Amino acid sequence: MINFAQFGNDLYTGRRSIDFVQRRRVWYTFSAVLLAIALSGILFKGLNFGIEFRGGMEFRVLGVTNTQNYEARAQEAVNDAGIAGSVTTTIVGGNTLRVQTETAQDRTDAARTSLAETFDVGRDTVSSTLIGPSWGAAVSEQAIRGLIVFLILVTIVMALYFRTWKMAVAGLAALLHDLVVTVGIYSLFGFEITPSSMIGFLTILGYSLYDTVVVFDKVRENTAEAFHTKRMTYAQAANLAVNQTLVRSINTTVVALLPIAAILFVGFTMLGPGTLLDLSLALFIGIAVGAYSSIFIATPLLVQLRHKEPAVMDLDRYVARHGAKLSRRAEAPVGGADLTGEPIAVGAAERSGEPGAGAGAAGATRPVHKYAQAGPRNQPRRAPKSKR
Repeated sequence: MINFAQFGNDLYTGRRSIDFVQRRRVWYTFSAVLLAIALSGILFKGLNFGIEFRGGMEFRVLGVTNTQNYEARAQEAVNDAGIAGSVTTTIVGGNTLRVQTETAQDRTDAARTSLAETFDVGRDTVSSTLIGPSWGAAVSEQAIRGLIVFLILVTIVMALYFRTWKMAVAGLAALLHDLVVTVGIYSLFGFEITPSSMIGFLTILGYSLYDTVVVFDKVRENTAEAFHTKRMTYAQAANLAVNQTLVRSINTTVVALLPIAAILFVGFTMLGPGTLLDLSLALFIGIAVGAYSSIFIATPLLVQLRHKEPAVMDLDRYVARHGAKLSRRAEAPVGGADLTGEPIAVGAAERSGEPGAGAGAAGATRPVHKYAQAGPRNQPRRAPKSKR
């Protein structure tokens, strides 16, 4: 059985490593397939907007005891009342029937009577609600406006915090990836999009951004050290950062998904369609997709965006030339000789006593004491006081 704690410790220390950056073509291909499927569903199948967006009448029949073939029976009852068009019928809470139809306000009383007779309940237990499409359109407009403002602010904040616009671009690419895949899943499976779903879509963007920023912060720390010590390339330092935050991302995602999964189970089995189910469904899909993009998309894309920068290219060339010698010198005592027998080169910063500097830097070699490799100097033996 795998010791998960030990596995995470090995990833953090570098004893084990998963090559996320070098295998980015694999992750890009998988994401491209996901995006193609999602976009095809959105373009060709369309989205199943709720009644709040398209408008119509909603009837609720309370106390239904016989739910056998309820969809066909509800369709027939509504048609008999003079309301044409398709009918959406669902069971809510076990014994409540929700029937959504096109707008026909003048046939409301006839539809209530027909539904009551079809399902053998009192007419007073059948309620009706008229929902206009203007409310859903206003919600959509505000959601789109909020999304645009959110993306602009995120771009500015990330560019200022990480001091490079390329991290902001990589983070936004991961956000758009999560949004398109989530909406595509809704389209392919026919899940209904309600105002609660819209709130869920905006919420998952914040969660995905949070996870990406955590990874990027470790990337910034590791790459700054790589530029300073010149012991690894930019890609290697970024890949180490993803490995070091991998277990944390998995744990955070699992902890977030467990209560949402419990709400989904209760919603599907007991409560039925409603605000709680719509919101939890969007969060479950979005958080899972967001964890994937933070690990497999954001950091590899960042490395690809920065690999042509002069500083990054100089670091890569230096490590390619001196990497093997640096790894051998790391095993030799400071001030002595490396495994090739050559004196260890010490930079000016290291000669001045600055910690962590001069690893592999060019400069004069530190003078080697004549006893540095021969071990401790033999001290002359002194005769005991009794024999003096």
